[in-house]
Amino acid sequence: MRLPEPRGPLTEELVAALRRPAGSVQLFGAGLSLDHPAAALADDDLQLGLWTCYELHYDGFADAAPGWEWQPELLAWTRTLEERFGEALRDCVQVSPTPPDLPVADRLRALVDADDGPPLSRYLQTSATVEQFREFVTHRSIYHLKEADPHSWAIPRLRGRAKAALVEIQSDEYGAGAPARMHSELFRATMRGLGLDDSYGHYLDQVPGGTLAISNLISYFGLHRDNRGALAGHLAAFEMTSSAPNRRYGRGLRRLGGDATATRFYDEHVTADALHEQLAAHDLCGSLVADEPQLADDVLFGAACALHLDNLFAERLLGCWSAGRSSLRDTVAVAAGLP
Repeated sequence: MRLPEPRGPLTEELVAALRRPAGSVQLFGAGLSLDHPAAALADDDLQLGLWTCYELHYDGFADAAPGWEWQPELLAWTRTLEERFGEALRDCVQVSPTPPDLPVADRLRALVDADDGPPLSRYLQTSATVEQFREFVTHRSIYHLKEADPHSWAIPRLRGRAKAALVEIQSDEYGAGAPARMHSELFRATMRGLGLDDSYGHYLDQVPGGTLAISNLISYFGLHRDNRGALAGHLAAFEMTSSAPNRRYGRGLRRLGGDATATRFYDEHVTADALHEQLAAHDLCGSLVADEPQLADDVLFGAACALHLDNLFAERLLGCWSAGRSSLRDTVAVAAGLP
């Protein structure tokens, strides 16, 4: 993957710097003026900047100079963006109250059951056009083509049953040793079935900040040990809200002519995540909180953040489609300076 097209002063400065030898350019952190913390959750410039910094810890960029990943000045610059992101999350995400004396798995279940997000999966099942389904898959490619990687950061930060539970979940995500069964590879087959390019990061320039925020959230939790409770809660919410929507996605893609290869990604998640939600809620989060009771609120916060950003994503897609327009960025119009 190559460095993305900048979307504002932050990414103009960042992308230019990453093409130069590491440490040879001073990063000033071009000003970012947002009227409200919530704006950070969808801001194209901030989210792309954060995603680009995080990506140096994953596959990286073919045209970025080597040595930037741990360059202290870039880490400080990244931290500034993370602070804006974290402030927005704390300001916008409300954790529905649950009885503190309940086991954390039951509190997670109550939190998930109380969430009443937009009916995106039902729309994709019954009403979406092929083009709309392609758009949905294009958005999701930003995360699903590296599915499970951000959550794996937690493995060395856990112990005992919590560690074992996470490894069991991740083993399934990575195909239990069979590369063709890795969930990221199954998603590639879905993309090919819809006529999309399955190269990692191919559609980065087309997805808006709100889509990048979903991926950034997991990296933000995963790359900081202090956020291990939030990362576990995020994974639990992710798994606990997966089976039913993926069943609908599979049905929707079959309605549009998708074959068994194209729908296998969704069909796999219907069965796998029914087990994973139990492992994540009880064995991962339950064991983690039993070992470290002070992390209970962090677990619930991570779950609530996952639900909140997914709801914002669904609202945006459904709003664009109901207005008769694409949910992707018009890169031609953006390059021309048009709204």
